[in-house]
Amino acid sequence: MKYIVNISRILVGVLFIFSGFIKLNDPLGFSYKLQEYFSQDVLNIPFLEPYALMISVLVVVFEVVLGAFLLIGYKPKFTVWSLLGMIVFFTFLTFYAAYFDKVKDCGCFGDFLKLTPWQSFTKDVVLLFFILILFFGQKHIKPLFSKLPTTVLALLSFIISLWFGYHVLMHLPTIDFRAYKIGANIKEGMSIPEDAAKPIVEYYWKFKVDGEEKIFTTNGSYPSVEGDFIGVDTKVIDEGYHPPIYDFSIENNEGEDFTEQFLSEENLIVVVSYSLEHIEREGALKLRALQKDAIKNNYKIIGLTASGEDAKQRINEAYNIDFEWYLCDEKALKTVVRSNPGILELDKGTVKQKVHWNDIDDLEL
Repeated sequence: MKYIVNISRILVGVLFIFSGFIKLNDPLGFSYKLQEYFSQDVLNIPFLEPYALMISVLVVVFEVVLGAFLLIGYKPKFTVWSLLGMIVFFTFLTFYAAYFDKVKDCGCFGDFLKLTPWQSFTKDVVLLFFILILFFGQKHIKPLFSKLPTTVLALLSFIISLWFGYHVLMHLPTIDFRAYKIGANIKEGMSIPEDAAKPIVEYYWKFKVDGEEKIFTTNGSYPSVEGDFIGVDTKVIDEGYHPPIYDFSIENNEGEDFTEQFLSEENLIVVVSYSLEHIEREGALKLRALQKDAIKNNYKIIGLTASGEDAKQRINEAYNIDFEWYLCDEKALKTVVRSNPGILELDKGTVKQKVHWNDIDDLEL
């Protein structure tokens, strides 16, 4: 039993640290996922949405710390009970999301690894199994060091986790796993190969034939049936190929598409603000100097937002800027850069530089 407990201890500890670190690398991204869970369509607890970021940081710091506590053997009873409570909650959450098809990606490993809802649930069930081994074998979980070094290591794991979370919030994720990372080409990310797998959808046609309801299955074509049509249901068997970038666009208020034009530009600065109503004031104050610097160095500068015309005019007047704001999907902009505002330098669609508003001075134009 001792060896099984130690193997479970290593597996669970390492996985919790790894999973927590991936989310701690991008706490804003995890907070967006929590907002999705809190929404009316999923758990219907929208009053928690304003606190999603705070909850995000606390959850992932706790996740990393518990993994560290388990590995070094700090307070085994508290650690195992906490692990059990956390995994039971997340097992319920992933099952709910999968069974009711509410959330397409749990966010367990951020953008590093996308899991389907049922894969996430399976992963949690496996983890629950190993944590139950730890629960019933608590007496075999011994500290690796004496009391003082163990306590110091436990405290350090908490301080380092908290500092790292704060650092990436004030700058950008240290490791960028998204399709808009530096060096990526947005046009290429939006393209679909000719030989890409097509979606497979089954259609279930319901007819009344000779007074009896019958269902006929096809791949989309209308069935040749002598009877009265009642209705049709569909089921996605295989979603086929999805490009890494599928919701990015650059449009004006009249709906004209400038995506191709701007992704072909050299020396383009893009100011991204998914919501001008919630733009950070200190960041907005830096946009005037950025605009002057961009023009001086022969860069074209535009803005991308999901906000309306009134908000655009109000921001330009309030901060004395006059570059044009174009429209893009809010969710896409939140993915492009984890900052409001955030700044990108594009060269024919390739991301050359990307910075948080705190680091605008680091842009090399």
